[in-house]
Amino acid sequence: MNKKKNSFKTLVPIVKRLFKSYRIPCLIVLLCLILTAISTIASSIFLQQVVSVIEEAMNNDQGLMGMELFTAIKDDILQILLMMVCVYAGGFLSSIVYNQIMAVIGQGFLNKIRLEMFNKMESLPIKYFDRHQHGDIMSHYTNDVDALRQFVCQSLPQCISTLLSIIFAIGIMLTYSLWLFLIVFVGAIAMLLVTRRVGGNSAKYFMKMQISVGKVEGYIEEMMHGAKVVKVFSHEAEVKDEFDAINDQLFNDTKHANHFSNILMPILGNIGNLQYAMISIIGVLFYVFALPNISITGISVMSMSIIIAFLPMSKQFSQAISNLSQQVSMIAMAMAGTQRILDLLAEEEEKDEGYITLANVEEKEGTFVESDQHTDSWAWKFVNASGQTEYRTLKGDIQFQDVDFGYYPEKIVLHKVNIFAHPGQKIAFVGATGAGKTTITNLINRFYDIQNGKILYDGIDISKIKKDDLRRSLGIVLQDTNLFTGTVMENIRYGRLNATDEEVYEAAKIANAYDFISRLPQGFHTMLSGDGANLSQGQRQLISIARAACADAPVMILDEATSSIDTRTESLVQKGTDQLMEGRTVFVIAHRLSTVQNSDCIMVLDHGNIIERGSHKDLIQQKGTYYQLYTGAFELE
Repeated sequence: MNKKKNSFKTLVPIVKRLFKSYRIPCLIVLLCLILTAISTIASSIFLQQVVSVIEEAMNNDQGLMGMELFTAIKDDILQILLMMVCVYAGGFLSSIVYNQIMAVIGQGFLNKIRLEMFNKMESLPIKYFDRHQHGDIMSHYTNDVDALRQFVCQSLPQCISTLLSIIFAIGIMLTYSLWLFLIVFVGAIAMLLVTRRVGGNSAKYFMKMQISVGKVEGYIEEMMHGAKVVKVFSHEAEVKDEFDAINDQLFNDTKHANHFSNILMPILGNIGNLQYAMISIIGVLFYVFALPNISITGISVMSMSIIIAFLPMSKQFSQAISNLSQQVSMIAMAMAGTQRILDLLAEEEEKDEGYITLANVEEKEGTFVESDQHTDSWAWKFVNASGQTEYRTLKGDIQFQDVDFGYYPEKIVLHKVNIFAHPGQKIAFVGATGAGKTTITNLINRFYDIQNGKILYDGIDISKIKKDDLRRSLGIVLQDTNLFTGTVMENIRYGRLNATDEEVYEAAKIANAYDFISRLPQGFHTMLSGDGANLSQGQRQLISIARAACADAPVMILDEATSSIDTRTESLVQKGTDQLMEGRTVFVIAHRLSTVQNSDCIMVLDHGNIIERGSHKDLIQQKGTYYQLYTGAFELE
């Protein structure tokens, strides 16, 4: 736990954002809180005035009792009561107004925070999601935002209102009696010391609890995603043990947090009761023995009205301190949640220094004209040295020149990789798991940036191409399919959002998915949910291939695209993908060597090095690693 990070300073940026976003409403709320605090403390003032009027009348008119006394003081009492009603009515209305405004401010502010978090998340590099549990990321939007909601909507206005009440109470008590205020002051010091000691421990464990909640949610999300694997390997007992350890940590953090939180209020309550008793005793002694009473207004004799007013005021003061202490747990959770939110918002975004963009073009009179519509022609668009816009035909020529790469700088996984993929060629990568096949395709997408060397796309260093445009030129089918909640048509159209229905149908036919989609209950309008759980793995993969066909990109990457498809379906898909790959540069990763035999070039990787390259026929003749893999002497692992 970073104590420096998890301090009250953590909440300062959030409060600044809140005030900046809702300046006028926040000022209105502050004014309402001032009026509410005044109405809260005013009861003691009115009580003192009523008793003072009665006391003064009794002292001035000896023996005046009953109706005679009431007649003598009724005008003054009614005036005080009228003022009391006005102040309480103002406090009541202020309370309603600020609660209504805070409801709007609080939810509006959280809406902005969630939007900012999501926008930030969309701008983060892939490595962020590779290195963080998805459930823990989800916890930012649930537990952390909820902790922030409690702070903004409850703790913050409560703390401001309480602090104002304390300030007003101190001012009034000093005008009544310095001696009695000293008792309250000593009691307040004792309360603050207890709060610092006990409340500090409570806050520490509440912050730990917030982090533990994220770990629990992360683990649950991971186990839900891998539920079938857990069942298949009968790993339930081990999973329960692992969850028990994480859950026990959450239990211990929560137990300690609530332990300290629950003993805090009784201690503060008893200090307040002791303070109340001491004020009663000392106040009566001053009154009985007519000892001089000192206040900021001067020296006088202690009156019964002061004692009677001071008692409820001291109780209110103690209650205000207790209310502040009661917010410690919520503030601690808010600090932990806010820190996690700020950490997410402070994450380094995916850098993009590219300036070359991708455009759909039409050729007219020997020159390219940019088109807003989808065409069969693509071109790289950039401004040349003379300041004129230039278009260069996208051909799909990709080269790796002495590329070194490591997910961590100290651990290089690709060594001096050289690849030459000419337009229209099909390049295949084979090798054991971890050899670097998928890593190469991740570098083409610029999911990660290389340490050394160059990657050229049509002779252009890909670092100069805007990432969105680079990725728009690449159609990808991954081994792990991802389908979204929506219809089958919407999932296929995800490859190109402006695709027409006919183009979606054509893409499905290319992937040989049209027949099985037509047999679904609502055909292309069948709703999918839970990552397409109502489809077989092969059907999900076919839709994924159709999505790539719909994108109609000049370069295709097939990462184990047919791994989840049976042999018969694979032969059908192979025909479709052959049509899809026609005229395109294609990179294929496959464990099934039968799917790469027709490749123009097959590259065999081992521990990040290309150890063999050539056509299927050439590699068989070499009788090296590929030959041994093909004949079964070696197996891909």
